[in-house]
Amino acid sequence: MAKTKTDNAIGSAERDLVALGLAIAAIILFVATGSSVVPAAINSLLGNGSSPDNLLVSALLLNIVLIIFCWRRYRDLQSEIEERRRAEERARELAEIDPLTGCLNRRSMAGATSALQEFAKTRGLAIAYIMIDLDNFKQINDMHGHSIGDAVLVQMASRIRNQLPKEARLARLGGDEFAFVTPYDPVSRERVDDLVVRLFESMAVPFEHNGISIDATISIGVTSDYEDNCIDPDVATSDALMQRADMAMYQSKKEGKNRYFWFEPSMEDELRFRHELESGIRRGLVNSEFVPYYEQQVDIESGELVGFEMLARWHSPTMGKVSPEIFIPVAEDIGVITELSDQLMSQAFIDAREWHEELTLSINISPVQLRDPWFAQKILKALTEHNFPPHRLEIEITESCLHENIGMVRSIITSLRNQGVRVSLDDFGTGYSSLEQLRTLPFDRLKIDRSFVGELRNPSTKSRIVDAIVSLGRGLELPITAEGIEDEEILDALKKMGKLKGQGYYYGQPENAEEVARRLKSAGRLARDQAPELPIARESVEEEEEHHELPQPSGKRIVNE
Repeated sequence: MAKTKTDNAIGSAERDLVALGLAIAAIILFVATGSSVVPAAINSLLGNGSSPDNLLVSALLLNIVLIIFCWRRYRDLQSEIEERRRAEERARELAEIDPLTGCLNRRSMAGATSALQEFAKTRGLAIAYIMIDLDNFKQINDMHGHSIGDAVLVQMASRIRNQLPKEARLARLGGDEFAFVTPYDPVSRERVDDLVVRLFESMAVPFEHNGISIDATISIGVTSDYEDNCIDPDVATSDALMQRADMAMYQSKKEGKNRYFWFEPSMEDELRFRHELESGIRRGLVNSEFVPYYEQQVDIESGELVGFEMLARWHSPTMGKVSPEIFIPVAEDIGVITELSDQLMSQAFIDAREWHEELTLSINISPVQLRDPWFAQKILKALTEHNFPPHRLEIEITESCLHENIGMVRSIITSLRNQGVRVSLDDFGTGYSSLEQLRTLPFDRLKIDRSFVGELRNPSTKSRIVDAIVSLGRGLELPITAEGIEDEEILDALKKMGKLKGQGYYYGQPENAEEVARRLKSAGRLARDQAPELPIARESVEEEEEHHELPQPSGKRIVNE
């Protein structure tokens, strides 16, 4: 409606009746007066007659002034109209074109898709809707700055555009997300696959800008309006195609990124479950549905309990018990993993204060949390608020954290260790750590992944990996913890490897705070079971030493009976 009003205003300006009327009147008067004044003036100059009437001369001059005035007004008006037209055209471009990449934007993509569908129908073709997302784009911005990120997006748009047929329409939907539609012959669907493969090949070349080289990958989702040997009316709209392509792209992300998938109906059910998970996690944080459970950590040689590892558990009122392998990645994706971890850690510090002071608490940290440069300070603040001794806390980080920002990780580890917190490298052998990182990063402990420990039941090449890791830890003077001890056969094999710490279902299932408290109470390992140190007179001590030997503390083995 606004566009119509603007066009009407410009049209009215072009038909300025005042300027037009003045110009016509001035011209008529000029012709009328000029026909009398000019001949009389010429005769007067030649000496053949009297001078023209002064009134007519004045009228003629006035006509000339009016004609000049009207011409200038007309010229200025036309210039203003042209400027307004250019401004309107620019406004339309800004409304339809992404200013950074020159692609269409999300708003105009719908119209472009509909127009291309009409074009394809008249030629018996289908259209493919392809959505492209740059993997880990946030890390590029965080590490190199937004100006470099923008340069990467511009180059990415250019590379996509260079691979597309001339009929295709490319849009930047927002952030690092692009989409394009292209017509294709439905009996030659493989041509769409070939196009997607070319896109992957074009993105395999590093992005270069101001001497900075950036390797990046993409995830792609593909769908079409042609299903079951005919055009599918359910996806006749741009929104429906976009939604299906987005589902397929999410599947690519879920399967490890740097790949593509065609949309399948089952993806819709998975996405619906994903949305339920996201909503449930957010509600669960508000309602404190996430609780810490604790898995025993035992000295393998003596069988004595030495601490617990905190594990996250979620008892959803609508979905029941949800595995952490399901909800932890989702919490990371939607940006609530820090809030979730803070809730669990706070409760764990409260629970562990009730344990014997010799028992340690191990907590797993998400790679997402280690991207926060203030992470160490937040941990130390939480320890202070809950009056929990730093030397009883052990932070566990996985190898995947090390390749993202090794400098920041080193700084965080150093800050924690300077305050007495111990740091262990979790799931060792499954990620990206190198001997150089082990030598330079100040870890306190290595944890062998359960996938290697489980192979100890049957001696094989894989079981030798455990021997190698134990030998490596011994050489680096790093204590070792073995995860996944599930039977006595594995335990016996580990006992032969030296002094290790272990954990696993052989020692019992993870337990909640109340169950742990009952276990420790029966073993006399709660904090209140510790004898207080009362001041004793020196004479009394010497007298006691003369008659009795002082009692020695005894360790107790705690396992599941």
